[in-house]
Amino acid sequence: MDAGMGSAGKHDVAIILAASFFYLASPMLVNPLVTGFAGELGASAVLMGLIGGVTNLASLFVRPVAGNLVDRLPKRRMALGGSLLMAASCLGYAAAWAPAVLVAFRVANGVGYSLCSVAMSSWLASLLPRDRVGAGMGLFGMMNALGMAVGPSLGLAVQGALGYRAAFVCAGFLAAVCFVLAALVPDLGAPSATPSERRGYRLVAPSVVPVALIVMLFTLPYTATQSFIVSYVAGRAPATTVGLFFPVYAAALLALRFGLRRALDTVSMGRFLAAGSACALASFALLWRVQDNAALVAAAVCTAGGYGLMCSVCQTAAVKLAAPGDVGLANSTYYMGFDLGMSLGPIVGGAVIATGGLGSLYPCMMVTVPLAAAVYLLFCTKK
Repeated sequence: MDAGMGSAGKHDVAIILAASFFYLASPMLVNPLVTGFAGELGASAVLMGLIGGVTNLASLFVRPVAGNLVDRLPKRRMALGGSLLMAASCLGYAAAWAPAVLVAFRVANGVGYSLCSVAMSSWLASLLPRDRVGAGMGLFGMMNALGMAVGPSLGLAVQGALGYRAAFVCAGFLAAVCFVLAALVPDLGAPSATPSERRGYRLVAPSVVPVALIVMLFTLPYTATQSFIVSYVAGRAPATTVGLFFPVYAAALLALRFGLRRALDTVSMGRFLAAGSACALASFALLWRVQDNAALVAAAVCTAGGYGLMCSVCQTAAVKLAAPGDVGLANSTYYMGFDLGMSLGPIVGGAVIATGGLGSLYPCMMVTVPLAAAVYLLFCTKK
């Protein structure tokens, strides 16, 4: 990532990478806690589920707007606005007195998250030399993975010691740190599109839609696992320490993304997809027949090589496929696929378990792998 960048540019990239940790750690801190807090406020089981998922749904609907705005406005302005809205929303959770109030702040958090994620990823991409986009996005994904690992652990620790409201204040502090870091970057992140390149409002970047579908198909089984692994392992292998899964996954993902960051610029998406598909199938098979900690740890490592690595591969592909002036829209299209996978995973996983029992979850999840391969072969191999 050094070639073609001056010291000022590297400094800006380093700050944006640090900020990307905090913007993702904040909502990830909240996610494991908010449904339980909603129950304490008197929400029904159905409303608890809605409160848990409404942030990603709001984010999904805002993505096209964010993608168009980030190609027209300074990226720093959008990152500051998004992180400020996230911080205010978290403080709103801490002050909430009724489930309806919590829903309103969850929607606001989804809007802020959508603006911040598209702005930060596009801002970083705009500062990278073309031949270092993969390495840079790999590091971006690595910081995101770190935020996804630290956020929930920190939230559960603070909630256990001080309660839900203190944990939400902590999440607000993390978002505020992101705001401060973004404000320290001198580069404003000029609009991606010049007036002559602007094509009017569009929902998606068409060339990136297949990539968004692929990341959706890898994200769906991961979020199903995230939602049901505790009950799944308790029912299938109660002596197994389920708490090992996510820390091992995060450590393996950090190592993979750092070790392969240069390969993202030199190895084809098809080769990564083949390796990621093999890892995903192995993780499903290991979880399906899990009996001990060794199988659980191996499944976590394979999950990092499947879902975890493919997120970086797909985001890199999205940026490289973007037409001039469309980097923001390309990133928002990628994130729409990610949001769909995040939203559908718990729903599909719950429906599969309700219909066929716990043992049917991972055999059914295996279907996503050939579907992702089919999308690639049909839409990503044409010249």
